[in-house]
Parts: sequence; C-alpha cells; structure tokens
Amino acid sequence: MSNISRQGRVFANGKLAGLLTEYKETTGAQKYTFEYDADYIIQGGTPIGYHFPLTSEPYLYDVLHPFFTNLVSEGWVRVFQASKARLDKRDDFGLLLANGGDLIGAISVQPGNKGMQQ
Repeated sequence: MSNISRQGRVFANGKLAGLLTEYKETTGAQKYTFEYDADYIIQGGTPIGYHFPLTSEPYLYDVLHPFFTNLVSEGWVRVFQASKARLDKRDDFGLLLANGGDLIGAISVQPGNKGMQQ
C-alpha cells in the first residue's frame, strides 16, 4: 500500500499543468507519479516535455524522472539550498519543492496539491 508523502503542482507558463506526487511504500521504497490536470488537457495545454505527451493517464516511476531532477540545482548552489531548507542534498524531490517556484524556463514547481491556489 502506498501513502502520499509529498506533492508538487507543476506549472507550464504559469498555468497549472499537473501534479507531481511522491509515494512511500510500506517497504520504505519510493514511487513517483506525474498526472496532467484535466482542465489543462481540455484547454489545449502543451506537453511539459518530450517524454510527457498529453494524456489523462498518470506517469508512474520508481525514481524521480530525470526531467524533474534536471530542474534541481547542482554543486555549491545545491548544497546551499539544501542547508537553507534543512534538507539532505540528495533529496531531489524536496529541493525541487523548496526551490522550484523560481526556475529558469517555462516550468515551475510549487509545493502543495491541486486544490491550492498559485
């Protein structure tokens, strides 16, 4: 059985595109899903990336997809951000949630679930 551990709202050009979720398995393993927001699909949103064509089916991964891990800082900036947020520097999902609201490019990630306002 999986329990939701953390969630982030993924925005594309300021519009809610979908929900990124981390699940903790009872075994301690982690799983990740990305699911497009139904309204985003209906309104003709564009895919957030090449590996994420528009679909109403969730994408399921055993590890955080490289599309998202590549949004996280590296090097000394990563160490600084981890220290500031009191996170382990290997916690890609936590660092993405803590710093994803101010990314370069069209994609941003903010902590929370679909019901929250931007």
